[in-house]
Amino acid sequence: MAVFQFPSQTKLYHGKVRDVYSIKDDWLVMIASNRISAFDVILPRPIPFKGQVLNQIAAFMLEATRNICPNWLIDVPASNVSIGKRCIPFRIEMVVRGNLVGHAWRTYNSGKRELCGVGLPEGLHENDFFPSPIITPSTKAEEGHDEDISKEEIIAKGLATESDWKILEKYTRSLFARGKEIAAKQGLILADTKYEFGKIGDTIYLMDEVHTPDSSRYFYADGFEQRQASGEKQKQLSKEFVREWLIANNFMGKEGQVVPEMSDEWIETISKRYIELFEKVTGNPFIPEILDDTVIDKKVNEALVRLKAV
Repeated sequence: MAVFQFPSQTKLYHGKVRDVYSIKDDWLVMIASNRISAFDVILPRPIPFKGQVLNQIAAFMLEATRNICPNWLIDVPASNVSIGKRCIPFRIEMVVRGNLVGHAWRTYNSGKRELCGVGLPEGLHENDFFPSPIITPSTKAEEGHDEDISKEEIIAKGLATESDWKILEKYTRSLFARGKEIAAKQGLILADTKYEFGKIGDTIYLMDEVHTPDSSRYFYADGFEQRQASGEKQKQLSKEFVREWLIANNFMGKEGQVVPEMSDEWIETISKRYIELFEKVTGNPFIPEILDDTVIDKKVNEALVRLKAV
């Protein structure tokens, strides 16, 4: 992906999967790339249409949750581009879990019964529902791995005040409930997800992506209980299948480990899974759009002028 230079641009940040351009320190242009990351490592090959999938699901979900809390999004000038308000981010991710899966399951299966200061009940099996959703935050690392952190540690370290935490927790639970409602209408279970928040003045805004396959894990609702009862693996839509493939090939992002080779067939499989999730989650057909850098540059510039951001 090209590096752009937009009018009144003040900063450029290359994230794991997004390039974020600051405009006049008041606006952000967020371009979703086709890069894919796992275990906080960017994998060597891009996934066709992944950026479009992430951007369009996030835009869909941000609109669907706008009545719960303010969010950063103002415009989507291209299929892989979003423009919105620049917030001062909280350096934490609000991870919320409805089911015992992924990192939570790996922690539980190791014998631990606490995650981020939250007690985990005995007798659960992988993918079981928690009695009620739990919030297990993590630090937002500039480099390297994000780390689990408790509510008490967040407040003690000044990553959020106690009053801000109450709002973050309220928004997180309400957003997750809405996400589960949207998923249920599509025959899915939103098992876990994460949210990022920031502030403009004293107001807390929802930022970044929401309920996408990079930030969330979905199960198919049809047959879920039967599969749990028989100990079968759950059918899911998420990025977890990529993590599982990496683990099976002896890669978890640890020092000295090498990312396994990704074949053309495997890349195509990943792309199809992302597109499947888009269509299943939104209920809309996916219309692939290939934009060259010149078109992206033109569309963003036109939007910035229209929004009076430059």
